[in-house]
Amino acid sequence: MDAAAQQLDPTTCCIIGGGPAGIMLGFLLARAGIPVTVLEKHKNFFRDFRGDTIHPSTLELLYELGLLEKFLTLPHSQVTGLSATIGGQRLRMSDFSHLPTHAKFIALMPQWDFLNFLSTEAARFPNFTLRMGWEATGLIQQNGVTTGVLANTPDGPVKIPATLTVGCDGRHAISRESAHLPLFDYGVPVDILWLRIARQPNDPENALGYVNYGRFIILINRNDYFQVGYVIPKDSFPQIQQAGLPAFQQSIEHIIPFLIGRTAEIDSWDKVKLLTIQVNRLLQWSSPGLLCIGDAAHAMSPVGGIGINIALQDAVATANILTESLRSGTLTEHNLNSVQHYRQNAVRNTQRVQVFAHRILTRVLRSTAPITPPLALRILTRIPGVPQLVGRFIGMGFQPQHIKNI
Repeated sequence: MDAAAQQLDPTTCCIIGGGPAGIMLGFLLARAGIPVTVLEKHKNFFRDFRGDTIHPSTLELLYELGLLEKFLTLPHSQVTGLSATIGGQRLRMSDFSHLPTHAKFIALMPQWDFLNFLSTEAARFPNFTLRMGWEATGLIQQNGVTTGVLANTPDGPVKIPATLTVGCDGRHAISRESAHLPLFDYGVPVDILWLRIARQPNDPENALGYVNYGRFIILINRNDYFQVGYVIPKDSFPQIQQAGLPAFQQSIEHIIPFLIGRTAEIDSWDKVKLLTIQVNRLLQWSSPGLLCIGDAAHAMSPVGGIGINIALQDAVATANILTESLRSGTLTEHNLNSVQHYRQNAVRNTQRVQVFAHRILTRVLRSTAPITPPLALRILTRIPGVPQLVGRFIGMGFQPQHIKNI
């Protein structure tokens, strides 16, 4: 512990990380009258190449909070179902029209807009404090119990005493590293390259992507441009760079012909960002005084675009389970363990589906020959009810959460 750090007034809950899970949890705790401080190491939420999919389950949470109508006034696009173009054939993979929600679509919106919206609404509660540009550097621990957070701020290091510390600081979490929580890693055979390409108003929608010639490319509509996800075999980016930008541009145009002529704007590898995909989970999400949720507890693959929504479900479950004990000052290790006990099966089952999808992707990436959709897939997508079933998994997840009026 840094003896020179300034000690601040204690808070009931200190949340490390101002991502979706951290801001939502802070919002819900402050709404329940619990003092909460959220630490975000960046000075703003603007980080490109983040997940932009706000799924129906999350939109339903906003409805339950009375925020959905206001939220949907922000610029966004809506996807009522997902398709994939495999070997030039377009297949309808999922349908959200039958979901038991008020918004039966995925809202595509930059994550920074979502976080700005939610944090602005949270700031209406006097118990909510968001510290931008405050980076957690470690935990305050006494006799094996976490009693707060150490952080660097623009004005120097500080100590923030807290009854509960919640790690929402992502897949490289300082929270879980400082607490030495054991991690199980599934291993992932693919990575993904993120870039942007200009979009035209008459371009087709296809959120599940294009598959052919040993390539899988995802296009996410951000109105005036596409956020492009280019799936590659694990650790193959150096070889792709060695082959040169023209070959990379041509590989995109080969799969997605309507982008011919537009890939020239990718004129530097600086415009291509590598995301090293991880799928892992903590064996124990908590220790005395500390709880990890979201990617800090279980990193998810981009498959299905469901990571942000799983993190938000964690946040809602955490608030539902812990609010009373935090309010009454009776928080115990049993309370913290209850969050993991309640959420871990949904997380594990989701990760199993993602790991299965990775195996399929690996087979796709092994061949550079043109492909046709497997007959079984073509039949399956035409069976009544199957797109709706897939839509329920993607749109709602295994364990959708609801706001408790605590």
